[in-house]
Amino acid sequence: MDIEAGPPRAARAVPVEWTVVESDIGPLFLAATGRGLVRVEFHADAARRERMLDRLAGQLGAQPVECASGLLAEPIRRLDRYFAGEPGDIVLPLDWSLTTGFNRQVLRELATGVPYGTVVGYGELARRVGQPRAAQAVGVAMGSNPLPLVVPCHRVVESDGGLGGFGGGLETKRRLLALEGVLPAPLF
Repeated sequence: MDIEAGPPRAARAVPVEWTVVESDIGPLFLAATGRGLVRVEFHADAARRERMLDRLAGQLGAQPVECASGLLAEPIRRLDRYFAGEPGDIVLPLDWSLTTGFNRQVLRELATGVPYGTVVGYGELARRVGQPRAAQAVGVAMGSNPLPLVVPCHRVVESDGGLGGFGGGLETKRRLLALEGVLPAPLF
């Protein structure tokens, strides 16, 4: 379920809850509003967590609170199942308010059009959103994805089969693609 953003950010304060959960790829910062999951961040050490909390407060107009009402219970359950190897997409209500325009269009296509265990090229994703020459802009959209894992930017690869970039680091991308059966499992 996808919810469109409401009034401009400056006109509203959105209550935000957050937590950090352990995963097979390290600690993940999760944040949600009443609309849905709004932010996922890799490698959520204490310093990164503090930066994320400050940024979210500025973007959403409210100071995030740690796991107050259970907004994050279902995202945590879904991520646990994903990392346990349960095949399938992580389908959750999403709050898209941290992305706009072309980036939002690309991320929405990625969320619905690139299923678990598959990959797509940057150029192909650009074509799918009606901008066949915008492969580089698709890369920018991937880099600004506020919801990695759930909006699976790790599934976007170069047309020649190369991994391309990844905000969580290429080793994390390899591990996620191996978990989904796209790449052989790492030897560690």
